[in-house]
Amino acid sequence: MTSRERVLTALNHSKPDRTPIDLGGSICTSINVMAYQKLKGYFGLTDPRSRVSNILLFVPEVEEEMRRKLHVDVVALDRLEAAPGVLNTGVWKEHVLPNGEQAFFAESFEPVIRDDGTWELYHEGIKKGMLSPLSGSFVPTYFPLKNASLEYLEEYDFSLIDELELELLRRRARDLYEQTEYAVFGWLGGSVFEATHYLLGFDEAMSRLVDDRPFMMRLFERLTEQTVRNVELYLDAVGPYIQVIGFYDDFGIQTGPMISPSLFRELIKPHLKKIFDRVHELSDARVFLHTCGSVYEFMEDFIEVGVDILNPVQTSAFNMAPDILKEKFGNRIVFWGGGCDVQRVLPLGSPEDVRRDVRRRIGILGEGGGFVFAPIHNILADIPPENVSAMYAEAYSV
Repeated sequence: MTSRERVLTALNHSKPDRTPIDLGGSICTSINVMAYQKLKGYFGLTDPRSRVSNILLFVPEVEEEMRRKLHVDVVALDRLEAAPGVLNTGVWKEHVLPNGEQAFFAESFEPVIRDDGTWELYHEGIKKGMLSPLSGSFVPTYFPLKNASLEYLEEYDFSLIDELELELLRRRARDLYEQTEYAVFGWLGGSVFEATHYLLGFDEAMSRLVDDRPFMMRLFERLTEQTVRNVELYLDAVGPYIQVIGFYDDFGIQTGPMISPSLFRELIKPHLKKIFDRVHELSDARVFLHTCGSVYEFMEDFIEVGVDILNPVQTSAFNMAPDILKEKFGNRIVFWGGGCDVQRVLPLGSPEDVRRDVRRRIGILGEGGGFVFAPIHNILADIPPENVSAMYAEAYSV
């Protein structure tokens, strides 16, 4: 099987010749650039420096040399914006990482680095994000709809993908589809619930769900309108070439749902259905939903609204044991992730502990197909390279 055939077989809930493997196919199935460069050194790959393709999450562009080394079956079709106001135009410059190593960043990236090592990201004079020393990603510091009125919300510009980006994505998607045998993962993004945390701030977004229902209902509507239109523009450009289209919307925390299932079904579920129905009307691409934490109570809802693939499959969260998920939902939804315990085993275990954990999980989640191997979310900066190597070697061998 080619990589594309292997992934599609798994997405069709059939058993491929081996477990399909992903690293870097999306911004949430990747690896922190500092861990990635350690892994490149561990393998003795050609150039230790990497391109940081998504600056906010600090994840690299995974090179062909690494894909072949780890038997990866997925290639990324990333959006152009690496950070607010910073576009990956193909022109790179060297810049030091927080750990002192060199990497490549988009030419317009100019962080402010404070004496304590904190990185601050500004766009149009506004501080948009902050990266504390050796942490894994930027955290937002600017919330454009904080304390906004309903009237201001109506005037707010929910931007659409512009023609320049669409044309660049079209050409790249066609090249990846025609010139490689990988499954092409198109990361669109788009969110109904989690996006409100970035627009209002988490505390305000959650409190206004209770205290200002009209505002939040209209905000959900506007976000849905934007996302549906972006789906239409995006799929018109790349729909014939991608096999997976990625969205994000976190609904869980470690101990359970972030909001009540009844509130989800009343306020959010109808909007997700509009978005995912439009994807299925316009393309054969499978809907990939990245939603962290304990989401067991939403699983039937996800299936009903058209989610084809669940990620990151956070099996360490409450009620998310892999055997339960596979038994109850495994013939109706694909699990993309959950391949290794990233809270305990991957950072703290030995390579043999990692292999044992991977073997057990693939045995459960990969039974009969419907599984693509990836760890739970991105591999963090301090993960030992020998454990990352063991994880992917075991996934390939099972």
